[in-house]
Amino acid sequence: MSDVDHDGLYRQAEAQAGYFTAQQAVNAGMDRSTLRHHARPGGRYERARRGLYRLRHFPSSPHEHVMAAWLPLRDAGAVVSHESALDLHELSDVIPDAVHLSLPRSERGQRRRAGVRLHTLNRPPGKAEVREIAGLPVTSPERTIVDSFEAGAQPEQIEMAVHQALERGLTTPRRLRAAASTRAARVRKFIGGRLEEVPA
Repeated sequence: MSDVDHDGLYRQAEAQAGYFTAQQAVNAGMDRSTLRHHARPGGRYERARRGLYRLRHFPSSPHEHVMAAWLPLRDAGAVVSHESALDLHELSDVIPDAVHLSLPRSERGQRRRAGVRLHTLNRPPGKAEVREIAGLPVTSPERTIVDSFEAGAQPEQIEMAVHQALERGLTTPRRLRAAASTRAARVRKFIGGRLEEVPA
């Protein structure tokens, strides 16, 4: 028990909205029985769900539910996407009814999780299409906008997102057009139409 790196685990959890996985605890030198001991009522950790724990007295944060959904799928290559990414980028008024995560198509066997919507993609976001927000990997503004529209988000929310992203310098017309260029004609037409409305 003396070989457990509690400080290292705390620092890791601190960067993850207070959460850590059972595997991260094992990597810090803790065996699973010790982890269960610390997760008993009144212990230093609380069990959030199978394989996921939280520092008991860690302050809550607005996006911790996103962290709790993403962490167990981190090693599967999950990235926060679609409406959840719109929310994290503060690009629209949409309130996601689930945490949206994109995964490579090879991970389509992942079990369903309550409150999580998994998008398994043939072309998952590459490194250039991912930003870090609140310690989470999140699809870039242009990828987020295109993915959300393609998946059926309300057009007025996407229109707002386009204007917000351009106004705040989060993307450019060129990058938005490039993101839409590989998608269906209706996506290209919609994005192109919104960009025509933007003053030069």
